[in-house]
Amino acid sequence: MRKITGILVLCLAAGAAANKLQAQVDPHFSQYYVYPSWLNPALTGAFDGDYRVSGIYRSQWGNISSPFSTQGLSGEFTTNKNANVGLTVLNQKAGNGGYSYTTGYANFAYTGVRFGANGNQRVVMGLQLGFIRRSFNPSKLTFGDQWNPVTGYNAGTATSDVFSQTDNMSFDAGAGLLYYDAEPGKKANIYGGFSLSHITTPTDKFSSTGNAKLPIRYTVHGGVRITLNELLSVTPNLLYLRQGTAEEKMAGAYVQLKANEETDVMLGLNYRFDDAVAPYVGFTYKNMVLGASYDVNTSSLGKMVHGSNGFEISLSFTRKKTLKTPEVEFVCPRL
Repeated sequence: MRKITGILVLCLAAGAAANKLQAQVDPHFSQYYVYPSWLNPALTGAFDGDYRVSGIYRSQWGNISSPFSTQGLSGEFTTNKNANVGLTVLNQKAGNGGYSYTTGYANFAYTGVRFGANGNQRVVMGLQLGFIRRSFNPSKLTFGDQWNPVTGYNAGTATSDVFSQTDNMSFDAGAGLLYYDAEPGKKANIYGGFSLSHITTPTDKFSSTGNAKLPIRYTVHGGVRITLNELLSVTPNLLYLRQGTAEEKMAGAYVQLKANEETDVMLGLNYRFDDAVAPYVGFTYKNMVLGASYDVNTSSLGKMVHGSNGFEISLSFTRKKTLKTPEVEFVCPRL
């Protein structure tokens, strides 16, 4: 029954993903603010440093036979030429058939639009170019004509089912816009952004017709960093995604407490509407940020997969700038 439940869940997800009008195809993260290259290319390089390397891992529906696992890795670099660049790779694996969803992008962010006192009000425009690859391994699947009513399943029996497409790669592109208030010393610094993913609408070769288009993903995100005192800040944040007719809405906040000169402690909670509650804990030590979150499913899907939830862990390293022009730390719209 456990395997059957897993197959049903994966079939429902794959079937919906094949229909442009029904599903969110892309993976999602509860710690979306840790992996911003996936969220909005305009966030590329929005940190106080020369470069930053980030990694994130998510495991979902661990109680079924072959759960979803998603890994992401990104590298970002700032320059003194009003431009930031980055690379990001993401891979999701799921199901007994070895289904794999891989993306790789190069990001470019133009940071030259500044206004207000000392140019601390900033608008960033981002561009993303890369590829999407999807594949599965039919040798890992079982078929009806491999079953014998007397002896049962025989892996050595050849199947008459033939797949015309088991691997497909397509060019992909995205774009984004970001505004943030970088004025130091303020009690509240707001930020917000909008991005479009899959603006090339790549062809979905795995759909029933073989020519369906991957739907554009619309993303709106924002928040405000509120400085309560020299040791404590709180950052409420919002996220809205739409792909096809599927929507994802998330709201939450995290608190950052300065424990000493080299260490901060972070506690947070996000709520994904009609889906899950995701508590978050993390800490920073010197140039590293380590975080973990756990999705507690609140929807009917949680019962279908026997209470299975999602777990995420993230780690990032930032090379701090040796010389800072402001006298206080740069205010970033992200962790």
